[in-house]
Amino acid sequence: MKQYTLSGNERLKSRKQIELLFREGTHANIAPLRVSFSLQGSGSEPLQFGVGVSSRWFKKAVDRNRVKRLVRESWRLQKNGLKQALLEKGSHLIVFIVFTGKEIPAFDTVYQAIAKVVENLTRMVNEIAETNT
Repeated sequence: MKQYTLSGNERLKSRKQIELLFREGTHANIAPLRVSFSLQGSGSEPLQFGVGVSSRWFKKAVDRNRVKRLVRESWRLQKNGLKQALLEKGSHLIVFIVFTGKEIPAFDTVYQAIAKVVENLTRMVNEIAETNT
């Protein structure tokens, strides 16, 4: 049975991990998102996720929090396939998404962008696993 949760262990909170991710991770742009990710050998949780929104475009914290909530909800609903692939391969993936749009998006827009992100990350995990075996 799939669990559509986003527990505290799955959230990316460590400042060191986030800095390392931006410094040495891989980056991709899928409008209106910028995705930074790093695939590592193993970890306590197979998938960790964080989200950020620029205060340059969203001056009010209420608006930034709204966008972060939309991104987190979309991720929570779609991450299960990626998490399953990571469990099978025994890998650990760290993902940080920065919203780069300038207006508060509709949920459908964010949902479709996150679907592309999850699809690309799943494909990448499977390709790396195939090259290692």
